[in-house]
Amino acid sequence: MNQEYFMRIALEAAKKEDALYGAVIVKDNEVVAAAYNTVNRDCDPSAHAEVNVIRNLTTQLKNPSLEGYSIYTTGEPCPMCAAACVWTGISEIIYGASIQDLISMNQAQINISCEEVIAKSFRNIKVTKGILKNECLQLFA
Repeated sequence: MNQEYFMRIALEAAKKEDALYGAVIVKDNEVVAAAYNTVNRDCDPSAHAEVNVIRNLTTQLKNPSLEGYSIYTTGEPCPMCAAACVWTGISEIIYGASIQDLISMNQAQINISCEEVIAKSFRNIKVTKGILKNECLQLFA
């Protein structure tokens, strides 16, 4: 399995209910959780795809730690989502469209990169960007 394979699963999640954002968590080359943005459906401003998938998996595991897991997300994690990744100890963030890309598509964003949030934290999280970027941007076209 490669990064594009897992990002395609995140893209499929993003297409559910016109969510626009999707995320999956992977461990040992296997998808262990998937979710999408439910902000409007749930009237919950924190219900971003990344937060939803983290909540789902940590609840299932009955453990707040996701050390050794990777998260794939169609859009770069916002500061809230990046902080959630820090608090869980997730090992790697892989995303498609950057915050700058999303701003250029008129998507509301806080203009702070996930790398900036991580740099000011106590974690060392690997970040890989631009995986299937064009396909991720198509969600907003």
